[in-house]
Amino acid sequence: MLQVGYKFVRRLIIFLVGISVLIVGIAMIVLPGPAILVIPLGLAILATEFVWAKIMLKKLKEKSADGAKTIKDWFSTQS
Repeated sequence: MLQVGYKFVRRLIIFLVGISVLIVGIAMIVLPGPAILVIPLGLAILATEFVWAKIMLKKLKEKSADGAKTIKDWFSTQS
């Protein structure tokens, strides 16, 4: 009989939940919904177990910080 360990099951559940949230977030790019919030949430769930997701989340945080600074600078020049 196949014995599956706790770590494998936990990792599988986190993967399934995280990828589901991520796919819903990607769909929200074209459908109504808060994709800007749901995509990082999916990556954060995945980042609890997977290094590649942690790297993607870090890059997303850096890009969003750069984008926020650009928007802030643009608004300060419009006043």
